[in-house]
Amino acid sequence: MKVKLGQAVKMFFGNSSLEMVYFEAIANSLDAEASEININISIEAFNKPETFEIKISDNGLGFTDDRYGKFSRLFDVEESSHKGLGRLVYLCYFDTVNVSSIYAEGKKRDFLFSEGFKEENSIITNSESLETGSTFTMTGYTLQKIAKNKFVNPKYLKNRILEEFYPRLFKLKQEKQEIIINIETRIDETIYKESLNNNEIPNLEFVELDASINLIDKFQLYFSIEKTDDLNNSSFISAISVDNRTFNVDIIDKENTPVGYKMVFLLFSDFFRGKVDLARQNLTITTQELEAIQHLFRKKVASLIEERVPAVKKNNQQIRNNLVNTYPHLSGYFKEENIGYLRRNDILKNAQDEFFKAQKELLEAKSLDDEQFKKSLDISARALTEYILFRQLTINRLKNSNSNNSEAELHKLFADMGKDGRFLKEDTINDLYRNNAWLLDDKYMTYEITLSDREMTELVSYITAEEIIEKDSDRPDLAFIFSNSPNENKPFDIVIVELKKRGVGQYENLKAINQLETRARSLMKYYNNQIQRIWYYGIIEFDDATELALSGEYTELYSTGKMYYREKEVAISLNPKKTLPIGIFMWDIDAVVSDANARNQTFLNFIKSKFIS
Repeated sequence: MKVKLGQAVKMFFGNSSLEMVYFEAIANSLDAEASEININISIEAFNKPETFEIKISDNGLGFTDDRYGKFSRLFDVEESSHKGLGRLVYLCYFDTVNVSSIYAEGKKRDFLFSEGFKEENSIITNSESLETGSTFTMTGYTLQKIAKNKFVNPKYLKNRILEEFYPRLFKLKQEKQEIIINIETRIDETIYKESLNNNEIPNLEFVELDASINLIDKFQLYFSIEKTDDLNNSSFISAISVDNRTFNVDIIDKENTPVGYKMVFLLFSDFFRGKVDLARQNLTITTQELEAIQHLFRKKVASLIEERVPAVKKNNQQIRNNLVNTYPHLSGYFKEENIGYLRRNDILKNAQDEFFKAQKELLEAKSLDDEQFKKSLDISARALTEYILFRQLTINRLKNSNSNNSEAELHKLFADMGKDGRFLKEDTINDLYRNNAWLLDDKYMTYEITLSDREMTELVSYITAEEIIEKDSDRPDLAFIFSNSPNENKPFDIVIVELKKRGVGQYENLKAINQLETRARSLMKYYNNQIQRIWYYGIIEFDDATELALSGEYTELYSTGKMYYREKEVAISLNPKKTLPIGIFMWDIDAVVSDANARNQTFLNFIKSKFIS
């Protein structure tokens, strides 16, 4: 062999799996027309990998001169379905492979396959037995451990061999050629056995697919859907046949695999001939071709399953209804063949991607024809619905908050904080999902600026014109300037909000009042300039003690929950003494939730009625 084997092994099988040793040996045995293959695995203990050995024997044609010549020369193949490299995988795991083969006319060939292998080193003798066949004995395990114990488990190996060779075993069954594969594992003195016979393969039904992958190749689907009483014996195989070997194609997520059924779906086509890399680990087709094949495959499999298993169709319809009700703005973008088969998050992502794509096409259009204009109205409505749904999720998160949530976590539901807590009017569209001032009142979304956990100095600097101001590092939780801009010489409003986390009790709740009064002293000196109103809100969780304290001096206002209001005089200077009136609202956080929910639900219910038929 002219190629340096050590380098070839690393180059082509650097990412191989121990399973490939079995697969390659079985493929060679089947090529040699074997009807019986025996796999014998032995190891003293898993912590003694140096004792690991594999012996694989068959009753095939053996290493004739022609077959031995091809084995000795890499890439010596007659057609694209063979790669001429598979045997190298043996040397990924074993130093030596002793091969003994009886072939035509009672001849016996023995040779050692290792990194130093040379074609001329085989020994040919006469054999007393006329029964042909080959035995591979693999010793000298090269790795420090066996990666996974299942790689020596006969039951696991049986299933993997079945998955790998399903097309070939099925084809041999059609040709009435029986194949049996025996697997025996000895661990110390314990023996485990399994046997695979191609008669176990069900009779597959056939249907031809309407495909547009190319104009030449046809695609045939062979399938079986069998009910099983053993729920633990449920199985699902979906694969394409590439050179009589399977290549798994994910068309149904594991979480959606029907329970109580054994299902097999095999896709055949001349299109796949030779389209796998030299190590048989990856398909050599484009991403676009693979996506088209998955779509074609999944669509037909989905229709067959729903036809044969009515419960699946009913369940998928429930999933569809839930998706459309929960995300009405994406109605029409969900691919029906994916519902109930792909993960829910993947279905949502695909629909969202299609929605974004449609938006992008319209935004980039220089002009709109009638059809595009109609589509733009539809997309605009969907975009608005998406925002209303986001608002509903925010409301629900606020509603479900509890005493375990920190004040910062609660605060972030209203707006991002600190260095990210500055929102300007000109950036409103970009900040829609970061600034939720609408939780208090939708009118506050007309803000000129919102400051979240920012210093009072910054707020004052916006409402004064070139005045010298003292630094004030106090930080209100939320501060809005809205209705007009301070730069336009028009009166404007200010909102100051203090938040308290749930469950803090009367003392901490009432501290919000003192904090609001402190903010008032900082702002009221500018009241006679352009500020026409200042709104002060304390958002707290009411308890009996807090409400009792408020009820003495505050007036309860109408709300979907509880809100108390009081006007009081706040001193803004001592010399001369000067006080100004302020009004403070103390608002139960559950009332904030109820008010916001009532406003949002009215809009949401109207929009849903337009999307859901």
